[in-house]
Amino acid sequence: MTATDRALELVHTAAQAAADKLGRDIVAFDVSDQLVITDAFLVCSASNDRQVRAIVDEIEDRLRDIGAKPVRREGERDGRWVLIDYADIVVHVQGEQERAFYALERLWRDCPMIGLPIS
Repeated sequence: MTATDRALELVHTAAQAAADKLGRDIVAFDVSDQLVITDAFLVCSASNDRQVRAIVDEIEDRLRDIGAKPVRREGERDGRWVLIDYADIVVHVQGEQERAFYALERLWRDCPMIGLPIS
């Protein structure tokens, strides 16, 4: 099984939104073969708490524009790692230290990466 077309649309839109707010090291994984709860993970880094919030806000605005609403949002209070669950995809916006510590890429390295046409 591979990620659905809708999941890919959400990933591409969220990745562009993150890039537009200067998110760094943006990667996406097709986790549909490993998990039944979602098709894809998008992970990006931010240099500080304010930037984490700006990236999250932009992602939510852009995905709302294409008809997607988050099912769940966690971590906003601390501002160092925010998880936004859209059912089809899960977005992780992390501070640089959290990204290095949790190393989600290492956990999901066996899953195919999704190409991101971000500018």
